[in-house]
Amino acid sequence: MKQPHTLPDLALPPGKKVYFASDFHLGAPDAAASLARERRIVRWLDEVAQDAAAIYLLGDLFDFWFEYKHAVPRGFIRLQGKLAELTDAGMPITIFTGNHDMWMFGYFTQEMGIPVLRREVSQRIGNQLFHIGHGDGLGPKDYSYKALKQVFTSSIAQWLFARLHPNLGIGLANKWSRRSRMQAGKDDTKYFGDEEWLLQYCREVETRSHHDYYVFGHRHLPLDVEVGPGSRYINLGEWVNYCSYGVYDGNKLALRHFEQ
Repeated sequence: MKQPHTLPDLALPPGKKVYFASDFHLGAPDAAASLARERRIVRWLDEVAQDAAAIYLLGDLFDFWFEYKHAVPRGFIRLQGKLAELTDAGMPITIFTGNHDMWMFGYFTQEMGIPVLRREVSQRIGNQLFHIGHGDGLGPKDYSYKALKQVFTSSIAQWLFARLHPNLGIGLANKWSRRSRMQAGKDDTKYFGDEEWLLQYCREVETRSHHDYYVFGHRHLPLDVEVGPGSRYINLGEWVNYCSYGVYDGNKLALRHFEQ
């Protein structure tokens, strides 16, 4: 296992909090449902921005995303506009790529100043150490996906896909994404205890380097599980069913649900 990358420490001023969310899956399952969810996410961003020191978005913000050289997927303008508004006002926002939107390149960084991270990182926030990422491809098993990810992240595959006209490429990818989600959906509501792959990953990392919190998305099930003494694995869930997110107040990271 590779040593985790690290980010500079993040100081947490009195009264400020850090927020984490993941798996918005905008675009799914249809335009109407996605638009309603997007508006709710924007309301959430407005609310948390009032006391946020930083916001982390841990991947699969979109059910599919590919940045062509001169085009990006149509839609999702409310989220993009809100992110631009917040970063213009000085709010630190970090995005991690997920398995559905791994083909983010320079758009969010160039247009909004948002760093886009492609793998898990460790960072000290306040006085506690976090290990943060989307979560796909971590832990044991899931060999078919890990092999597929190697293909999707290759420069050759990306170059070939970019040769497709956006109408064809994005259309095909959206169909693939829907089929993938349907096949995996039956496991989203099940908790597998010690067999949870991400929990096993957290416990392996913990044997080498203590972290107070391991924060991931991908799993689609809100979870708060002990990794070891003084260490917890938090899965943020998703926004199709749960509208769940994490909030860290300098003492504890807790799961919350946005009801508005």
